[in-house]
Amino acid sequence: MTAAARYRMTDTLLAQGALAAGSCWADAFATVPRETFVPVFTLRTVNGDKRVFEPGGEGYDEAVYTDTTLVTCWDAAGTPVSSSSQPSLMARMLEAFTVPDAARVLEIGTGTGYNTALLCHRLGAEHVVSVDIDPELTAQARDRLRAAGYTPLMVTGDGTKGHADAAPYDGILATCGVDRIPTAWLAQVKPGGIIVTNVGNGVVRLTVREDGGAEGAFLPEEAAFMRARPAPDHVAARAGQFAGLVMGGSGASTTVRLPVPADEASTFLGELVQATAMEIWMLHHDVLSMTLGDPEDGELVHGLVHPATGSWARITPALGTDVTVEHGGPRDLFGERLALMEQWAVAGRPQPGAYTLTVTAEGLHTLYRAEPATARWMLSA
Repeated sequence: MTAAARYRMTDTLLAQGALAAGSCWADAFATVPRETFVPVFTLRTVNGDKRVFEPGGEGYDEAVYTDTTLVTCWDAAGTPVSSSSQPSLMARMLEAFTVPDAARVLEIGTGTGYNTALLCHRLGAEHVVSVDIDPELTAQARDRLRAAGYTPLMVTGDGTKGHADAAPYDGILATCGVDRIPTAWLAQVKPGGIIVTNVGNGVVRLTVREDGGAEGAFLPEEAAFMRARPAPDHVAARAGQFAGLVMGGSGASTTVRLPVPADEASTFLGELVQATAMEIWMLHHDVLSMTLGDPEDGELVHGLVHPATGSWARITPALGTDVTVEHGGPRDLFGERLALMEQWAVAGRPQPGAYTLTVTAEGLHTLYRAEPATARWMLSA
């Protein structure tokens, strides 16, 4: 049953264009058994509940080949930290990872090992190095890869530092998110090599230059991966931890009129808080957001917080396009985000594919949008 489901999933990926016609990756998806790498996983049901799937259980064979993320591990605070990513997104990233046959590649974020197996199937396990920060995940993935017939070089360590011992590589594929491209990756990829990773709310494909820098464009679709962790026991800061600061803080207060018609105010404010725009994701990558209250009775309060500086903003919708903003700390988070949001809205709400990224060998990042409205941002580390 799982084999039939695997073939159906591969056909679907081809039909929807996630895999290109005649793709060199199609045979990998049709051959590598996903169930080997996610024997137990969790999915959210339509009503938001979590459901655990196990081999032999009801619905397992179909669920394991569903085009969705299968969560397998959480941190101490209950935040997902490892999963088998959505197959259509994996396929698009692999299609963008245009390395030649038998290329030597580095994967950042082994996770379950499923994506590692896809790389091994196409390129040969002897050409694949995979790094993960979590020794338990690395050990599990090594065993499961061996069971599937693959023996790549597995490394437990900080993936943002790459793995210099086996460099240089023809490409790096990261199945985790980073806020900035690590300079170690640039140094470990040959000129002309490819780096594919999630940055901001998209996936960027960079080509490494002779000078050690890199440049490239984002894929069209939005995407966000679990963030790279600095340590196996790292617990990421969550917006909820700062709800008391946002709701109880006292600071400067002002009334702001949103630059949209009244019937668009709620949508505009929601997009602003949830960082829908690429430029907000990139410039406010370390700002947490929250929405508190009951959406049914309309009593909502939005919050922004920058843990590093203690800056915060509390945004309370009023009538029409007016919002009351109270903020504290050295940064005006709402003002910064409103300016970025307004630019993005005026430009027609461009998706990730409208942006390019340039990175110097020293790590200076420049985000650029040529159309529909030219804009450029120099990004801090």
